[in-house]
Amino acid sequence: MAQQNYDRIEGMSIPHEPARAAAAFASRDFRRYQLARLLVIIGAEAQAVAVSWQIYAITHRAIDLGYAGLALFLPGILFLLVSGHTADRYDRRHIILVCYTLQCLCTGTLFYLSWIGTQNVAALFTVLFLVGTGRSFSGPASSALLPHLVPKGDFVNAVSWGASIFQLANFVGPALGGLLFTLPLEQWLPSPTGKHLAGGAIVYAFALGTLFVFLFLLASLAVRPGRQEQRAISAETLLAGFRYMWHKKLLLGVTTLDLFAVLLGGAVALLPIFAENILHSGPRGLGILRAAPALGALSISILMTWRPISHNAGVRMLYSVVIFGVATVVFGLSRNMALSLAALFVVGAADMVSIIVRSSMLQLATPQAMRGRVSAVNALFIGASNKFGSF
Repeated sequence: MAQQNYDRIEGMSIPHEPARAAAAFASRDFRRYQLARLLVIIGAEAQAVAVSWQIYAITHRAIDLGYAGLALFLPGILFLLVSGHTADRYDRRHIILVCYTLQCLCTGTLFYLSWIGTQNVAALFTVLFLVGTGRSFSGPASSALLPHLVPKGDFVNAVSWGASIFQLANFVGPALGGLLFTLPLEQWLPSPTGKHLAGGAIVYAFALGTLFVFLFLLASLAVRPGRQEQRAISAETLLAGFRYMWHKKLLLGVTTLDLFAVLLGGAVALLPIFAENILHSGPRGLGILRAAPALGALSISILMTWRPISHNAGVRMLYSVVIFGVATVVFGLSRNMALSLAALFVVGAADMVSIIVRSSMLQLATPQAMRGRVSAVNALFIGASNKFGSF
């Protein structure tokens, strides 16, 4: 038998084999699920570019970009306890199917609003709130589903590949969204009012197509996780995720570190302003700017599938947070497109180290029956740092 290396997380020995860099892809369900994620995230990121540009084009106010982040974040607060319990109480695959059916309805509504040339930002915020509602339930279920798709020994490899695929989609999606947004919509899909907003409807139609493919691939998975939590809903079961993370100081430490590092350091929310007023690059430039952090993160995540962190993970995570902060300051001061892209590339690369360390620890150190609720608490921290930080 090949010699194995071990990482230790709170007393558990977790084997991994660096030589098997693509071990997770031996699982049919993992392959299908990651293909589905790749497509749907590309669509979601393209949609995010269109929504942010559309909102800023209507109001030209930075605070409205913040409200967009707030609309996505609030459902995570409102449904935090229920969403985590739901992920442990019911079949996680079914939860994801229901949530992404809601995403289809939301994207279809965005398509219609763009097609008629709406100037009503309140309608856009309402749709974003519903998008956030779907994500608040699908997020914990998706995180808790991953361990069912691969053998335990391949899980860290699966997390690294999942992060790579996520960042690949985050790189392709914004760039594609910026390109699609600038296509001449009136040649193919004339608006009934003649007041269409560039190519937003094309972006939303594309996102809707990726959602349909995602639902098909997810429905084809053979895994049936079933119910993990057998007890009925109660204050005890709802608060179990908070209690578990509070007692596991290592998990609490890495999640709060990420929260405070990113809370006021997220430059993505203001990128439409940088693209329009500072770098003068338009919607295509916005797409490229949004893609730059993902390209940096993708580079690091691919590297870590071949050379995973096997020691000093905490120290490396702290270094990555410092680099993240410095690169964010450089981006804020830059007035040059090349320097701005380089700074955002470093931002994404540094953040990815933190993401992989935190995600691996979260799943491996949490009992299977509680992963939904603990993932919901983690999603709250991530949402607070990203979406509330945007506001």
